[in-house]
Amino acid sequence: MLNSVMTRRLLTGLASRHCVATARPATFRCFSSGAPLFPTPPPVPSEEQPRQEKETPEGASPAEAARTAEEGGTGRRYCSRTKQTGSADGKYEEEHARVLRAALPHVVRLGWTESALISGARDVGVSPAIVGSIPRKEATLVEFFMDACLQNLIEKVESGGELKDLILSDRLTKIIRMRLEMQAPYISKWSQALSIQAQPPNLPTSFKQRAELIDEIWHAAGDSGSDFDWYVKRTVLGGIYSTTEVYMITDHSPEFRDTWMFLDHRVKDAFELQKTVQEAAYLAEAVGAGMGNTMQGFMKRLFHGGKDSI
Repeated sequence: MLNSVMTRRLLTGLASRHCVATARPATFRCFSSGAPLFPTPPPVPSEEQPRQEKETPEGASPAEAARTAEEGGTGRRYCSRTKQTGSADGKYEEEHARVLRAALPHVVRLGWTESALISGARDVGVSPAIVGSIPRKEATLVEFFMDACLQNLIEKVESGGELKDLILSDRLTKIIRMRLEMQAPYISKWSQALSIQAQPPNLPTSFKQRAELIDEIWHAAGDSGSDFDWYVKRTVLGGIYSTTEVYMITDHSPEFRDTWMFLDHRVKDAFELQKTVQEAAYLAEAVGAGMGNTMQGFMKRLFHGGKDSI
């Protein structure tokens, strides 16, 4: 009897296993010899496959089309922020340039402020709402003024021949004075302009504009060197310009007479310092050469004496 009971249990277990395998054949299909253990990964695209063509915006220039192609077909256009017109206004959009230029006369009364921009917009018949589209409003107004002054300085230097008969130091003094005189009408508000330029978001543009100004002053004075002194000269002249600019703010003498005397002294001091440094360099070179000759003679006597003793 015990054997019959064990036989029935065995048959029942085999039957149940057969039913499970029949009901769910897909569950264990992956373990068969003909099916892969893991799903097949998608094919990696080869370099030989044609790349998807990038859509070039309609009406884009060849340069913009090239940039669009390099960006992977995102369709983004790279539009120039300004319309080049060949003048100082070329760095700014046309409507913005009109407002900025018209706002300058209001700076004397309103300062380098948004109010001056609004007044300028009204003067040219533009809605004051355009001021909201001018980036970094007050800073842009100061930068526009700096660009306009640089352009005016270049035109004055090119049109006038009064610098040809002057020595280099006098030419530098004359050019710096020409540039600073353009700030005279705004001198009561220029400290505000300097504080705006010193703000962290405005520092890169401020440094760039001053570097361009100093470089233009040196070129206008007749310096076209490209050696190591190029950096030294511009650093020194930049210091002279900045200190004179600050001195001018506190000067109450008639027609800034003290400022121009201060400028003249600083330029002459710089040239005297350069002369002193050159003289010191020549002296050091001469002393070094003399010491070298003395040491060379001493060594010759020493070795000749040693050979004689041997």
